[in-house]
Amino acid sequence: MENNVSIVTLMRSSYNNMTKSEKRIIDYILANEKTVIGQTISDLATNTNSSEVTISRFCKKLGFNGLQSLKIALASEVFSRDELISQEINTNDSYRTIAEKLFLSIADGLQDTLKLLDFNEIKKAVDLISTARQICVYGFGNSYTVCRDIETRFMRFGIPIKAYCDLHMQLTASSVLTDKDVIIAVSHTGSNIDLLQSIELAHKNNIPVIAITSYMHSPLCKLADIVLHGMGREVAYKSEAVASRLIHMAIVDVLYMGVYQKNVDKGFTNIKKMRSAIAKRRM
Repeated sequence: MENNVSIVTLMRSSYNNMTKSEKRIIDYILANEKTVIGQTISDLATNTNSSEVTISRFCKKLGFNGLQSLKIALASEVFSRDELISQEINTNDSYRTIAEKLFLSIADGLQDTLKLLDFNEIKKAVDLISTARQICVYGFGNSYTVCRDIETRFMRFGIPIKAYCDLHMQLTASSVLTDKDVIIAVSHTGSNIDLLQSIELAHKNNIPVIAITSYMHSPLCKLADIVLHGMGREVAYKSEAVASRLIHMAIVDVLYMGVYQKNVDKGFTNIKKMRSAIAKRRM
């Protein structure tokens, strides 16, 4: 495991792809961070209604040699940071408290994502996008708002780009695109059945796929050529994934600036043209 990756971040990001027993272990550790450090493998197995073998397998799945190395990593975090305020929004919270909780969740998520991002993968993604004949962006639900943002931003480079939230259109695109094109797939969980169907077809047709998702080891990650992880602190706890949506947009901003760096003159010229056209519609 990378030393700069938070164990708490790693557990949250991997949560959706764990077994029921492993999810119980994560839930218990996150709820008893300091207590766990003093427990034996037998204690942890008893408290999570699992076996010592399951605990050992869980630790190795996260990249640790065993429970002891996991506890050392956990101790370095929980005893060096202040207690965080609750991230849950309560019915009696003031608007200021709601804002504080939401903004802290986003800020923490951005810092977590900075540790999780593989910048070699970022470079590969920028290179692919910069040389693509055309770009298609796939997503459903809240993830589609990120897709529309990608479409709006990257249109400025003069690269043909289209965002799709319809399965039939995604399948059509996956049928006719080539290895000269690129697909960007956005999914919070990386487990949307319709999206996976579209990406499986793209995979068979050797179309490069860039995935932006919150969960490590998801089905989408296994199909994509390039995977960019970004997560909010509400992962596995809140279905709305508010912070994660904004964090995925932040990853898009990194890609956008990377492509802009490679095409400064063209990007600057196109942005001037765009602003000139829009200015004519202002009072």
